[in-house]
Amino acid sequence: MPGPQAPSDVVSHLPTWYRSTARDLPWRRAEFHDEFGAWGVLVSEFMLQQTPVSRVVPHLEAWLARWPTPAAMASASAAEVVHQWANLGYPRRALWLFRAAVEITERHGGIVPRDVEALLALSGIGDYTARAVAVFAYGDRHPVVDTNTRRVLARAVQGRAQPAPPSRRDLELMDTLLPDSLADAAEFNAAMMELGATVCTSRAPRCEQCPLANSCAWLAAGRPDTGDERRRQATYEGSDRQARGAVLRLLRDRSPEAVPLDLVLPEWPDPRQRDRAIDSLIADGLAEADGMALSLPR
Repeated sequence: MPGPQAPSDVVSHLPTWYRSTARDLPWRRAEFHDEFGAWGVLVSEFMLQQTPVSRVVPHLEAWLARWPTPAAMASASAAEVVHQWANLGYPRRALWLFRAAVEITERHGGIVPRDVEALLALSGIGDYTARAVAVFAYGDRHPVVDTNTRRVLARAVQGRAQPAPPSRRDLELMDTLLPDSLADAAEFNAAMMELGATVCTSRAPRCEQCPLANSCAWLAAGRPDTGDERRRQATYEGSDRQARGAVLRLLRDRSPEAVPLDLVLPEWPDPRQRDRAIDSLIADGLAEADGMALSLPR
């Protein structure tokens, strides 16, 4: 049975809309690519995972000023990397990026690889990030599918309010839409993400401003509630994630000194949760216990 057909203006109208409305973001500028190349794209993609653009931009600039190449970062310590990550959240990404920098330096002579399979072999890099680097840094033709792209595909093509859980079918559908030209394909990938991020948003889509409004399958059907199969993220307030974040903030503030264990959040309302947070940070390599003291990894 054939799959849903994409409306023609997804391909014809979207690039025109993107050229006139795209946000001016550092990683889209020619001078950014001239200075930092694929490494800058890779760092930006790590930071943008589950983190709003507004929080990423100042951290990205500071990060690349300190470590403008993979080799520069590979020569740092894990503690420096975790400290520099600051409040970006999901700090394991900092360690994965650090390990990827070491791998790029040792395996690829300090040059971020172009091949998708070689990128996938690096720490912390999955389907989206590997293809994003290959497309936006090197100009190759691949489907790049993030959460925003999947939402546009679900609504405009499939008539669904929210996308189904991620699958290879997302890449296959996106691939059928990509123009043949390398430059046009890269622009189209960026345009789909931009539309999902700024107009076709999850909770309050602005359909009246959408360049695909005339042929969007979901809008034509009256914006039905077709259900939401996405996995719900646990509430942050009172969670183990909040406890982990509080411990890491303390360690960053006291770095490079270690903090006696009995002074690590002694007034935290749930001592067992605090202990779980400490144990999980140690297990993830984000903290080290030396005797009766805790510190960032050395």
